[in-house]
Amino acid sequence: MNSVVSETAARAVQRITAAALGRYQTAVVRIGFSVTWLLFLLRELPHRRELYGPHSPWSWDMAQQLIDGNHAFTLLMWTDSTAWFELVYAIAVLSSLLLLLGWHTRVASVLFMIGVLSLQNRSIFLGDGGDNVVHLMSTYLVMTRCSQVWSLDARRAARAAEAAEAAGVGSTSPAVVRDRVGPSLWAVLGLALVVVTLLGKMSGGWELFFWAMWLLQGAWWMVCRYAPGQPRVFLDVVANLAHNATLVVIMVEVCLIYSTAGWYKIQGSRWQDGTALYYPLNLDYFTPWPALSSLLASSGVMVMVLTYGTVIVQVAFPFTLFNRRVKNVLLAAMMLEHAAIAVLLGLPFFSLAMIAADAVFLPTGFLRWLGALAARLASRAGMRPGAGVVGQRRATEDEQPRTLVG
Repeated sequence: MNSVVSETAARAVQRITAAALGRYQTAVVRIGFSVTWLLFLLRELPHRRELYGPHSPWSWDMAQQLIDGNHAFTLLMWTDSTAWFELVYAIAVLSSLLLLLGWHTRVASVLFMIGVLSLQNRSIFLGDGGDNVVHLMSTYLVMTRCSQVWSLDARRAARAAEAAEAAGVGSTSPAVVRDRVGPSLWAVLGLALVVVTLLGKMSGGWELFFWAMWLLQGAWWMVCRYAPGQPRVFLDVVANLAHNATLVVIMVEVCLIYSTAGWYKIQGSRWQDGTALYYPLNLDYFTPWPALSSLLASSGVMVMVLTYGTVIVQVAFPFTLFNRRVKNVLLAAMMLEHAAIAVLLGLPFFSLAMIAADAVFLPTGFLRWLGALAARLASRAGMRPGAGVVGQRRATEDEQPRTLVG
């Protein structure tokens, strides 16, 4: 009995340290949230100063008083200069695009988090619920290896492996590694950290976090280039552990969002009598298509079915994770629900954020089929998808917790 337990424990340890699990799922989460935030920033580009900048009703002085109390991180509290605001907004847009493409993803993910936190913490009363999800996921993505598939980083790694195979050397050999952009980014960001530290612009906790990320990134590059043996294996194990732990946190976070939303709805009298959906369908703010909303609201049976269906799906979903078929059915139902919210209630970015969060539970087989379909469509359109974007390391394609994301 003890030997069986020991063997099972050994296999479990091997599984969570040997590879980053849910590679396709985390790639979809990365793409989904970067697209959501990028589209939001571009849509609000004409109104950016009223939302987060110098013309905001939530003035710089009011925001400064709040930040002094909660110590939230935001670059926009360093100065009330309009030029500084425009620079931070541009960084937020650019980092979203770079994260979407998976270009030097570790740096892009940190800049993405900085952009999200800086803007959202500047004006905390903006948003529709989806901003809270983006806020959380922007911090989680920093700790994941979300660029192993469907990214420019994956394509570059695949090309390096092909070059190494052709040269008969390791893929991390100095003869193969030719990454000059990464060290340049590292040096520039290090200089920026030195300046910020000397000026005393960040609190101790955030300053320590950014310095730790900068030093770890430098150590990773040095080990990959000059010590690709056991030191590289050790760093891979640590990175896999961090990734897999964060993946579990993301899953738990999504379950908490749905379970708390569902159980709070159960306590509301309008949800209990099946009329809750009727009221937003008759509010001007939530009716971008008045005729469609009016048609739906006129059917008492449909309103009741959708109201009860929403509660049932949200409460039941966390309990279905260990039954793959039921989980996939409810997952599809929730995604369709959010798509309907985007159209009927005019909340596209909330819906995009929730769909991106739901994607962590999508089956790997479906995501691989989707990737292959995208590759075929790109090929027909005359584009040449990189070998690393569509699929790499076939031996580890199915390395994920199947009862949760499989």
